[in-house]
Amino acid sequence: MEGATLKKEVAQKTMKTLYVRVVVTTLLVMMISGIFSFIAANVYYQLQLKRENDKKVAEVALHIAQFVQQHPEISRDDYFSHIGNLGYQICLVNDKKERTCYGGSFRSTEINEDDVESVLRGNVYHGIAHFPIGLFVTGFFDNELRNTIGVPITIAGEKIALFIRPNVEWQFWEMRIFFALLLLFVIVLSVVFVLLNTRHLVKPLEQLTKATKMIAKGHYHIQLQVKRDDEIGQLAKHFSQMASELSNIENMRQQFVSHVSHEIQSPLTSIQGFAKALQNEKLSEEQKTYYLSIIEEESKRLSLLSKQLLTLAFLDREGDKIKKERIDLAVQWKQVIMSTEWQWRDKELALDLELLPVLVKGDKNLLQQVWLNLFINSIKFTETGGTISVRIKETDEYGIVEIEDTGIGIAEEDIPYIFNRFYKVDKARTRKKEGSGLGLSIVKKIIDLHDGQIEVKSKLGEGTTFVVRLRKM
Repeated sequence: MEGATLKKEVAQKTMKTLYVRVVVTTLLVMMISGIFSFIAANVYYQLQLKRENDKKVAEVALHIAQFVQQHPEISRDDYFSHIGNLGYQICLVNDKKERTCYGGSFRSTEINEDDVESVLRGNVYHGIAHFPIGLFVTGFFDNELRNTIGVPITIAGEKIALFIRPNVEWQFWEMRIFFALLLLFVIVLSVVFVLLNTRHLVKPLEQLTKATKMIAKGHYHIQLQVKRDDEIGQLAKHFSQMASELSNIENMRQQFVSHVSHEIQSPLTSIQGFAKALQNEKLSEEQKTYYLSIIEEESKRLSLLSKQLLTLAFLDREGDKIKKERIDLAVQWKQVIMSTEWQWRDKELALDLELLPVLVKGDKNLLQQVWLNLFINSIKFTETGGTISVRIKETDEYGIVEIEDTGIGIAEEDIPYIFNRFYKVDKARTRKKEGSGLGLSIVKKIIDLHDGQIEVKSKLGEGTTFVVRLRKM
């Protein structure tokens, strides 16, 4: 109980961790992308836009200086106050280093005196273009006197250095608020949508976690309600298919255990019963011999069953590691016919053989077992005096073996199931003809491991034909 609780806690913690991890990762990506985008925009401003901005402000400064010099009758203070009110920051410096500023105030009024002297001598100061580069501070918004354009003007015979820059805070205040709100809404909505989308992403995984716990408890009838066409939808679909397959395998396992128990229990019961009967001292020698023959027969059945079970276990476990070599089908079939001669002669069966030498690729011992199982089956279920035909043919791709008999045949409704383990066609067979129901299962398994094909055609009372196709060398 504690173990189940611990598993539940671990699963919940895992899902929460995944949810948090996706959210945090997405937010980190957004944050890092924003930082790099800001850096890229700043680099673009420094390398491209700053020169253009410097040029535009320089043109404005020259126009202002030209206008002032052409209209000496206009009051200097009134004019520059008016220009300042239009969204510019202006600072006038005369040759006595006296400063008069208009418009918005500068955050810093420091400026190199050599630059001031240069403007007074008639040069243009390009402070915007030459403003120092900062990593996270775009020069366009840096409110300093040195981040201006300086031009010389002469007013009433006095030389003055005019320094000017756009009052960004005044001109773009509403836009800054707009973009700040826009950025805020983008961030908030992005976070909300990331949380919702991540929840939507993780929810099917929670269903998968619950489903795995159900499978761990042995509940295989699971249908995940995940209607998505992406990778998670495909995962859920394949998971449902896996659960269905596991359910089938579990049913087959239970049936297999039941069949094995039944097949072992039947001969063991006979052996136990007749062994107990042999303890009766009043039995005649003839009765003892009969009972011992039954015990021997049942022991052979147990031995055959254990051998077949071991063969199936080997094929299931190591089947993909079988060694394939060049095999002559005609040679193998001659060996099969010789090794079973006493059986088909005892029933006076006629053989119709057409053994064409055809080379295929396969495991010699396993294919020999296929031919023995099929041939012995035909002998077992063909009445005395019947006929068994074995024909070996070939096409460009396959070697083909046909085993046809004139035996009792198989009912049409039984044909789809004859290769199932422990399936017995003739439920009313006598003990003499009874088998374990594993022979044809072994045959089908071996043929599948060789990438071959096996078909059966049969009519009740008329006979059966098995057709095996194997790839040629």
